[in-house]
Amino acid sequence: MNPLSEPFTLRGVSVRHRIGLPPMSTYQALPGNLPDPVWHAAHYASRSAGTGLVIVEATAVSPGAPATPHDLGLWNDAQTHGLAPVAAAITAQGATPALQLSHAGRKASRTRPWGTGADAPLDEPHGGWLPLGPSPLAFATGYRTPREMTPDQIDTAVDDFAAAARRAMRAGFRAVELHAGHGRLLHSFLSPIANHRTDAYGTTFEGRTRLLRRTVRAVRRALPDDVPLLVRMSATDHLDNGWTLDDTVRLAPLLAADGTDLIDCTSGGIARPEPRPSGPVWQAPYARTVRATGMPTAAVGKITTLEQAARLLKDGDCDIVLMGRRLLVDPMLPARHAPHHAPAPYRRALETIGTADGHLAPEL
Repeated sequence: MNPLSEPFTLRGVSVRHRIGLPPMSTYQALPGNLPDPVWHAAHYASRSAGTGLVIVEATAVSPGAPATPHDLGLWNDAQTHGLAPVAAAITAQGATPALQLSHAGRKASRTRPWGTGADAPLDEPHGGWLPLGPSPLAFATGYRTPREMTPDQIDTAVDDFAAAARRAMRAGFRAVELHAGHGRLLHSFLSPIANHRTDAYGTTFEGRTRLLRRTVRAVRRALPDDVPLLVRMSATDHLDNGWTLDDTVRLAPLLAADGTDLIDCTSGGIARPEPRPSGPVWQAPYARTVRATGMPTAAVGKITTLEQAARLLKDGDCDIVLMGRRLLVDPMLPARHAPHHAPAPYRRALETIGTADGHLAPEL
């Protein structure tokens, strides 16, 4: 069997094949951090046709957790009800709906990354809020300096993640992912670049990983036993004296013991400026290295063809491939590989395409 066609099972959830959509923020939420009933359902339904796993974008777990005022949220009943049609739209297309839960931490209180005044700080008179972080260190020039979190605020953040996970289940999602990468709150506690604390949440590897491990355990308790828990991690900071791939390898079995079922391996994002590699499939080695610990992984990062995806699976680099920007602009790509997973009105058209543009080569 072609490796792309194999079902993928975590706990009690079986994904129909091994191509998925990673969480990619669209910054289209309505006031109140509510889904737009037209945009979000249509966006995710169209990217579920033929796709295996669909992870809905970073969704804030509390009022202070969004990165921008246009992020989705999941801390009240209105947001829970608003996300239910999104999960239902994904499910109706045969894909598995997952939701990424996030706290932006010191990257919070910003404008959207496009348009007039893009990626600019928001102060309170203009709809902003005070960011929180492990230490009072700004993410980059032009970012607001966060307030160092107190132990009580840390406890509250853990509870907020767990409460949001329970809401995700009520909304109809079948998996949850914690965002512990790209400089957001959970990642910032891991990294010595952002975390200069001297209490139980800093200084040592055990201290810096304490918040993520507590959050994983709390969310695991909040989820049914048959629902998988994913963690998106920046496997390395790409910076001297930061979080390293060796740290991720050390942490992976601990997260497995805490209840993590898969690590979604990304990298970087802890600070600017940031030197980082690039090129096709450039982050796949992180997924391969973490997978060697026994932890299932997802690979991301400039994976643009089905041939690349199949090769990653065949070579044992990962368990599932998440294609981001390519599926934003070409959502029917997975269905070219498996027309029988596409909506019935599209199947004949896909079958007549043959091996053109994105279909797997016969030898793969």
